[in-house]
Amino acid sequence: MFTGIVEELGEVVALEPLGDSARLTVRGPVVTADARHGDSIAVNGVCLTVAGAEGDSFTADVMKETLDRSSLGALRPGSRVNLERAVRADQRLGGHIVQGHVDGTGEVLSREPGEHWEVVRLSLPANLARYVVEKGSIAVDGVSLTVAAVTEDTFSVSLIPTTLDLTTLGRKQPGEPVNLEVDVIAKYVEKLTAATADGATA
Repeated sequence: MFTGIVEELGEVVALEPLGDSARLTVRGPVVTADARHGDSIAVNGVCLTVAGAEGDSFTADVMKETLDRSSLGALRPGSRVNLERAVRADQRLGGHIVQGHVDGTGEVLSREPGEHWEVVRLSLPANLARYVVEKGSIAVDGVSLTVAAVTEDTFSVSLIPTTLDLTTLGRKQPGEPVNLEVDVIAKYVEKLTAATADGATA
């Protein structure tokens, strides 16, 4: 589990295609400092398992399902990525509960700079729209954010200077893809209420 609080901006060293999968190597000295085989690290919000670590870089295998559902397949050497290690039980939950299980991708539509922040508007896939509510939580490229506004097919977030400086969201331009993970609690509530409704009519 993650919190959506990015620890560092990493850099892609290599993305090696392996048929229906790929091997990703990322440079990130902070998250690699104590990385061991089998540990979980979120890369742009995607939970990956460390296959190996050497120096300031780690390697992870990315399966076809992940490549299909996320933007990781579009990474290239030199691409910057948000990195976060799995949260420990003794840490503060600074963002919200993020599983690292990407639900789909959106696209940056526009950026509106303010005096000390930016409002970024993003596309919202139809199958995820029902889980996104104003003032609710959403993870964008692994960053825990509060939804400032939402329509049927778009949503907006306000980015503070820290987020602009320390994550990829400060650099993403209109047309670029982002990974989206909606609040898992909303999905559980939907399933439970549907089951209750079915039981009431049976």
